[in-house]
Amino acid sequence: MERLSTAPCRRTLVLAVIFALLMQAGVGVVAAQSSEGPTGTVVVDEGETVDSIDTLANTIVVRGTVTGDLTGVASTVHVTETGRVGGDVEAAAATIRIDGAVDGDVNAAGANVVVSETAAIGGNLDVGAGYALIDGTVGGNVQAGAETLELGPNAEVDGEFRYDAGTFDRSSEAVVAGGVVQDSSIRGASGPPLEPFTIPNWVGVVYGLFANLLLGVLLLAVFPDFSAGVAMRVADQPLRSGGVGLLTLVAVPLVLVVLAITIVGIPLSLLGAVAFGLMAWAGSVYGQYAIGAWALDRVDRGNRWLALGIGIVGFTLLGAVPFVGWLFDFVAFLLGLGAFTLALRTSYRNRGQDGTSGGRQTTLDESGGDAPAA
Repeated sequence: MERLSTAPCRRTLVLAVIFALLMQAGVGVVAAQSSEGPTGTVVVDEGETVDSIDTLANTIVVRGTVTGDLTGVASTVHVTETGRVGGDVEAAAATIRIDGAVDGDVNAAGANVVVSETAAIGGNLDVGAGYALIDGTVGGNVQAGAETLELGPNAEVDGEFRYDAGTFDRSSEAVVAGGVVQDSSIRGASGPPLEPFTIPNWVGVVYGLFANLLLGVLLLAVFPDFSAGVAMRVADQPLRSGGVGLLTLVAVPLVLVVLAITIVGIPLSLLGAVAFGLMAWAGSVYGQYAIGAWALDRVDRGNRWLALGIGIVGFTLLGAVPFVGWLFDFVAFLLGLGAFTLALRTSYRNRGQDGTSGGRQTTLDESGGDAPAA
């Protein structure tokens, strides 16, 4: 088979591993005239006034005044009792709490959404949540969909209160001028009409099996010697391969958080997450293939295609074992990811050495290992 030059192909793989070492989605901050903390926290302090907030952050806290809109995606969004937003609030977060004043509309989506007794919303309130408490003043209509929904004793809604909830608790002291209406369309249709479209678990298992086989065939066909080198690392250095795989999983998110603090780091973080996702998938397939090759080698049957089939099918069956099936997959994943990372690092180092020698470039297959494809 004709060798592939390292120029385009190996450079792509090297970039993939660099991005993998900067993996996992982190978030950055973009806020107009607001305070920005070192861990992705946006704070408008009491007595401070800013034009608007439009941000991705870990935490957004408004203790002062935002004259325009607050638009944010975060883990926590909090408009405190002293805080005021002159425009609209559009927020998606794990926890959203409104204790202060919002002159416009509030559109909130989160695991927990609280509009406390001190909150005053001038416009409409639209909530989608796992748990939602509405216990403040709303000048317009309320539309709320939640698993658990509470309309507290201090709630005053000038418009209509339209809801859909698994559990709805309405205080007798709550005041709703426009009436309370249950509307099942808010959370979407549920129950029997959806049952015919339920996908059986075995469909996902079969789909994953064929997807992994397809990726494995592509890797072995395009990069046969590189793939053999990855398998050889798993067989010869299992502890090192597994350790490198685990280190990549643990250390990279920390690196990404540091990278994502700056605005410039946001696109790199996103690209890194995508690159790592692809690399993790390839590492998982490589790990299963490598263990299949090791098993065949024990009986003197060195066939890479058979090894791929045994590895993928075998781990699909092992993954179905209750309670411990995931552990087999995880071990293969760590071995494959670590060996893949080591092979890419070797490839990158070889490229640097060849670049200073003035000679020909080595191929990607040559840089992956000395073992020929079976």
